[in-house]
Amino acid sequence: MLYHFLYPLHHMPALSWLNLLRYLSSRTLLGMLTALGISLLAGPWFIRRLQRLQVGERVRDDGPASHAQKAGTPTMGGTLVLFAIVLGTLLWSDLANRFVWVTLLVTVGYGGIGFIDDYLKLTRSKKGLPGRIKLAAQFAIAALALAYLFLSPAYAPEIRFRVALPLVDFYRHPIVLGWSELSSLVLYLLLGMLVVAGTSNAVNLTDGLDGLAIGPVIIASGTFLVLAYGGGAVIKGFNMAEYLKIPYIAGSGELAILCGSMVGAGVGFLWYNAHPAQVFMGDVGSLALGGALGMLAVATKNEFTLLILGGVFVMEAVSVIMQVAYFKYTGGKRIFLMTPIHHHFEKKGWAETKVTVRFWIIAFGLALIALATLKVR
Repeated sequence: MLYHFLYPLHHMPALSWLNLLRYLSSRTLLGMLTALGISLLAGPWFIRRLQRLQVGERVRDDGPASHAQKAGTPTMGGTLVLFAIVLGTLLWSDLANRFVWVTLLVTVGYGGIGFIDDYLKLTRSKKGLPGRIKLAAQFAIAALALAYLFLSPAYAPEIRFRVALPLVDFYRHPIVLGWSELSSLVLYLLLGMLVVAGTSNAVNLTDGLDGLAIGPVIIASGTFLVLAYGGGAVIKGFNMAEYLKIPYIAGSGELAILCGSMVGAGVGFLWYNAHPAQVFMGDVGSLALGGALGMLAVATKNEFTLLILGGVFVMEAVSVIMQVAYFKYTGGKRIFLMTPIHHHFEKKGWAETKVTVRFWIIAFGLALIALATLKVR
């Protein structure tokens, strides 16, 4: 909104400096600073508000004993994170850009699902939305957003249903999903829904320790900032996407502003979520942030790169799947002491901060590997 209001004023001599708003990098930085400022400055008021409303965390009875002291800590802090992301994005992005609106739709929609789930947990003795209803709603929102994206002229026809793989030159080795336009659409919708909903739930599973989920989310958002900018920006005639051998998607560069807002909002939230946490994000935050990352991956055609970049989230989700499957198959035996896997390390005696920081280090290393694939395609 501010971009559309302020940029036309750069023709006035006294306001010529507003010409910097034409640059995507400047608006990305402004979005990041806006979201950071909102999270940091509104954080104390928001936490007090949650405390007055008695919106407190309920701790699992079978969890690590050290978690008992977390009971009553304000939750649903992801509402503030979501607000900061949306405002930072809307203020500084091009509001005519369909990639921005579609990704915000998924982010806010998933945040709404998480909000309802959190509210029901707080008012109905830990019973939130039934799993099937929650998953159906996630798939429905993702399907709506993806159908619009792939049926609109957002992508050039020659790349619409092509898949990008890490280490593979997108232009020299085209990989098309499906054997006809209809089959390609169906298969890509299925792939996209799995990526968006799967990432959302994986981030939700990761959100079990102070600062554990938000750290990798910040790192992944920063990486997607680079990927979105590289895949959608043309700088003085230089097509960065073709140089990096990744899909060039006109207009997708605006997603860098959303990514920057996610980084800023996440860093601001981490100030209050670091151990010992003053507030938890709740499902309203984790589902929204995971949905945003999944949608960013699909929109920029980095679905398979996300498997590397989001390795921490993948590890957490796979540990739960393995544990449940093995438990049912063996009639009660377990692979891990407790899942998601971060609880396994806690049960082994690791301090909460050690688990969190080491998972951050892993996430950072995976982000470097994901970016390194750009140079070996």
